[in-house]
Amino acid sequence: MRKILGPLLAMIVGGAVLVGIWFSAQEQRGDSANSLTVVRGLIGSEKEGFYRDPRVVDAFAKLGLRLEVLKSGSREMADHPDLKQFDFGHPAGSPAAQRLKEVSKAKQLFNPFYTPLAVASWQKLVPLLQGNGLVEQRDGVLYLTGLPRLLKMTADGKRWRELRDNKAYDSGRVVFIASTDVRKSNSAAMYLALASYLLNGNDVVQSDEAVQKVMPTASQLFLRQGFLEASSAGPFEDYVSMGMGKAPLVMVYESQFIEYQSRLPQPNAEMVLLYPQPTVLTKHVLVPFTEAGARVGEALDRDPELQKLAAEYGFRSASPQHFVEFLKQKKLSAPSVLDDVIDPPSYAMLERMIDVVAAQMK
Repeated sequence: MRKILGPLLAMIVGGAVLVGIWFSAQEQRGDSANSLTVVRGLIGSEKEGFYRDPRVVDAFAKLGLRLEVLKSGSREMADHPDLKQFDFGHPAGSPAAQRLKEVSKAKQLFNPFYTPLAVASWQKLVPLLQGNGLVEQRDGVLYLTGLPRLLKMTADGKRWRELRDNKAYDSGRVVFIASTDVRKSNSAAMYLALASYLLNGNDVVQSDEAVQKVMPTASQLFLRQGFLEASSAGPFEDYVSMGMGKAPLVMVYESQFIEYQSRLPQPNAEMVLLYPQPTVLTKHVLVPFTEAGARVGEALDRDPELQKLAAEYGFRSASPQHFVEFLKQKKLSAPSVLDDVIDPPSYAMLERMIDVVAAQMK
């Protein structure tokens, strides 16, 4: 009997020890989670995947932070009714960030990463676009060098089947670049900024006279489109799911395209990215409202792990090696340096142009 009770007692004691260890570990985890500083943020939709990535969550936890984020249109952030309930805002675009800084009376800004505006299209259309003087290929990169001509085509109502030697896309639709709603979305606002620069003789719009000069054509870029999505995710989803018939040319962020392609087993060779020349950069500026929000900005600015993870979502940063290494790993290509980049107009001047479009949309 003792031979049986001895081992049995040992098993019971050992089991009790293991259970105790398990409960202790759970308590420590709970204590650890409870010790994290909760930080609430408003973010642009294009960064939702990054912020919700478990690896990003863990990286912030190592720094003592637990983030709770809510999506918002970048241009709508400054008017959010509960802005005081958040610790930071992370919109897309310097003008939206500057407006948010003014409204929140933030004392500093953080610029952890950025992405250029680009046009998602299809390999099948490239010869047609090249033949009509819109696209050039250099060093394996497709550049939309004929954007001024394309803007005029849109304003004039030129249709795809009217393009010279068009055997790739027999459509009666007007030639235009699909975008988001310029009243709500930063990507559309940056498209307007770029178009206004070109229509103003390659000069940033800085006066009411310049606004009056460019807007008859610039307005048509949005009025020709019909229904417009509020978020940059909408047109890109149409591009991915509905193909060339619905979305032959779509204004996107480079980061959206790279992130999508990197998630595939092999990059989709039918999808191509056209880089406007010149282009405009969208800075993803973090605006801290509180000290806790500033800790998030500092982490994104300085933490190597977070910078590396940002590159996996297609974002460029002050540490370009992360971006370059990720492209190489995923067998993707993008210009390592963007030389021809313009500055957007001031927030006030951009708002004047947007108001012109908005008045015509009513």
